Amino acid sequence: MRRIALISEHASPLASIGSVDSGGQNVYVAHLARQLGKSGYPVDVFTRRDKALLPDVVAFAPNVRVIHVPAGPAVQVPKESLLPHMPAFGDYMVEFMRHDAIGYDILHANFFMSGVAALRARQALGIPLVMTFHALGKVRRLHQGSADGFPDARFDIEDTLARESDCVIAECPQDAEDLVTLCGAQRSRIETVPCGFDDEEFAPVERAQARAALGWDGSEFTVLQLGRLVPRKGIDNVIRAIGYLRHTLGIRARLYVVGGNAESPSVAATPEIGHLQQVADAAGVADSVTFVGRRGREQLRQFYGASDVFVTTPWYEPFGITPVEAMACGVPVVGANVGGIRSTVLDGETGFLVPPNAPEPLAERLAQLCADPALMQRMGEAGRQRAQALFTWAGVARQMEQVYARLAHGAAGAGRVAA
Repeated sequence: MRRIALISEHASPLASIGSVDSGGQNVYVAHLARQLGKSGYPVDVFTRRDKALLPDVVAFAPNVRVIHVPAGPAVQVPKESLLPHMPAFGDYMVEFMRHDAIGYDILHANFFMSGVAALRARQALGIPLVMTFHALGKVRRLHQGSADGFPDARFDIEDTLARESDCVIAECPQDAEDLVTLCGAQRSRIETVPCGFDDEEFAPVERAQARAALGWDGSEFTVLQLGRLVPRKGIDNVIRAIGYLRHTLGIRARLYVVGGNAESPSVAATPEIGHLQQVADAAGVADSVTFVGRRGREQLRQFYGASDVFVTTPWYEPFGITPVEAMACGVPVVGANVGGIRSTVLDGETGFLVPPNAPEPLAERLAQLCADPALMQRMGEAGRQRAQALFTWAGVARQMEQVYARLAHGAAGAGRVAA
C-alpha cells in the first residue's frame, strides 16, 4: 500500500490534549497514525497550520509525518469558524499529493470539515475516501440548541459526505444508526470500528502508590472526572451528585476534575471552571471538589489509578475514549447511558450506566460502590479484561487496515483517475 492520508483539520496529533478544541479526535488521529506506522504503512496527517512558525512537515513517529496546511490565518481559530477555509485546505492537499513521490492509496477524513477538503482530493485524484465524523451536527444541535456555533450548512455537508464517501466509519452501534437515520448513509457502506486506548500508556497501578505520588488522601472515597471542560460533558451533573451523596446519603466523597486550557486551574484560562465552582458552592461541596488543570497524557494513568471510580455523564457522546482508558486501568466506570458509552461500559459488570443530567441516580450508584469495595474491585477487573479484548489501538488499527486494503484493492482494480 502507498501512503495513507489522515486528514484532521482542527485536531492535530501534536496538540496538548484537554483544552476546548483538543480532545478525543486528537487522540484518535495520533494513535491510529502511530499504529499504522508501526505496521509499516507510510502515513501523512494533514492538519491546519495554527502557528506561523510551525514547520511545513514534522516527523511525528516512525513512518508518520504531520503536514501543516496553510488554510486561513496561522493562528488558533475556533473550529466553529474554520469551514470557509476548507476549500483552500483541500486545494493545498491536492497539490501536495500530486507532487509526492510515493502517492496515496487512501484518504481518511476526520470530522466533517476534513471531509470537505478530502472530497476535493477524492474528486481530483480518484483516491478512495474513508469518513469518520466523530460527532454529527444534527445530534449536536439537538442537545446544544442555540449554543451550537456551527453553521447550518454542516447538516447538508454531512449528508453529502455520508452518501459519497466510499466507507463511513461508525464508532459504535448508536453512531451507525444515526448515520443511517439522520444522514441517509447506506448501511452497506458503514463499518463499525471503535476508538481505543494505548496498552503501553494505560494499565492498572497500585492505588496507594498512585495516591501518594499525587498527594491525595489515601482514605477518601475518590471520584475522577477527566476530559475537556465544556458544558456538554455534564461535569455540573457530577458535582451535584457529590452534593446529593453528602447531604442526602451521608457519604463524603472527593471529586477531582482533570482538564482545562492550562496546567493551573484558572478561570481566566478556562471560564467553565468559574461556572462549575458556582455549581459546587450551590451544592454545598466546594470543599470537596478539586480542579486539577490540564495534565499530559503520560500523567493520566496515575490519576485513573488513584481513583476509586471514574465518572463521565455527558449529554451525548459519539464514542468516549476516557471510559475505555479508565477500564484499562482497572477502575469501575459510572457513565451516562448515551452514544458510545452504552456500548463500552457493561451495566452491572464493568460499572453502571445512568441517565444523563440526573445527579440522584448517579449518587446512588456511587453510594453502592462506596459501600462495597469488593464490587469495585470485581468491576475494575472486568473492565480491564474488556478493554484489553476489544479496545486496544493495535486492534483498532488492524480493523482499519482491513477497510483500507479492501478499498485500495477495489480502486486499483477499477483504475485510478489520473492525477
